[in-house]
Amino acid sequence: MRLKLLAFLSLLIAAPVSAQDMSFDAYLQTLIARARAEGVSEATIQRMTYDLTPNSRVIQLDRGQPGTPNTSGRYSPLQSYLDTHVDAARVNGGRRNYQALGPLAAQMEARYGVPAKMLVAIWGHETNYGSYTGDFDLARSLATLAWEGRRRDLFATEFVDLLKIADMGVSRSTLKGSWAGAFGYPQFLPSIYLRLAQDGDGDGRRNIWNNRSDTLASIANYFRDAGWRRGQPWGVQASVPPGLDWSALQSRTNAPVCAPVHGRHSRWKTVSEWRALGVRPQAYLGDTVMATLFQPDGPGTRAWLLTANYRVILEYNCSNYYAMSVGLLADEIAR
Repeated sequence: MRLKLLAFLSLLIAAPVSAQDMSFDAYLQTLIARARAEGVSEATIQRMTYDLTPNSRVIQLDRGQPGTPNTSGRYSPLQSYLDTHVDAARVNGGRRNYQALGPLAAQMEARYGVPAKMLVAIWGHETNYGSYTGDFDLARSLATLAWEGRRRDLFATEFVDLLKIADMGVSRSTLKGSWAGAFGYPQFLPSIYLRLAQDGDGDGRRNIWNNRSDTLASIANYFRDAGWRRGQPWGVQASVPPGLDWSALQSRTNAPVCAPVHGRHSRWKTVSEWRALGVRPQAYLGDTVMATLFQPDGPGTRAWLLTANYRVILEYNCSNYYAMSVGLLADEIAR
């Protein structure tokens, strides 16, 4: 009987409900019922939800992201984004943290197959090497985003997973982060923490809030899980001959996720095929490596040949601006 009741409750909770059809308090009760059904203790539910109210600022921040076209259909220049994300301060901070790793850098790469420069670049991009991790109450932010409804299924799951993390003994004061629910040095969502966070120093904890080893191991595990290919760069800058027929290179693939992002890339070809078209990589890239050509600012501007590892960076944040800045920051850090 109890199993049948839980099954009924899960169907009820999973049913889509418009935010306009239910008050925040009423919707919160559906989240609480789901958390309870998935094993979260009453004590944790109480301390994480007793004072929750919707956060209008969170809803406002959810509206616009960089790297999207303006009303004329044009994109902002890539360099304007790089100026604030691959600036001298972030490069120098990355170099200091990279050098401080010592033998840990080689150990991470040997274990996960991901260069330490990439891990440090993610850490630097997400939280400026831990200097700012966000001060939004995660329970309030995630409950607000789930209730608002634009991406309800995603944020409802993240809210319940956050309560599961709290049920492990993590305090609510620790569970602060970005308006979108990400937290810690690598800015993981709760579901990612539960699935992929690592104990990098062997102390039995997965402390991504203030532990460098755990943070970098967790990012490395994320990249490995997303399919990072050992020994392959994320991409290299390339020269493009005048008159290249871009119309013949347009991708015909409809990406299941991030379609606008992937839609700006060319068809995939081997590096040797690109060379035959006059496209020359400016750093080593094996002839058999599959790559896609990308000119963020359009024909006649800087271009890159991107590998499958670029798509791994996109798994972290589905934005060409983000992925390009992470790759370029990593290269500068290791230079």
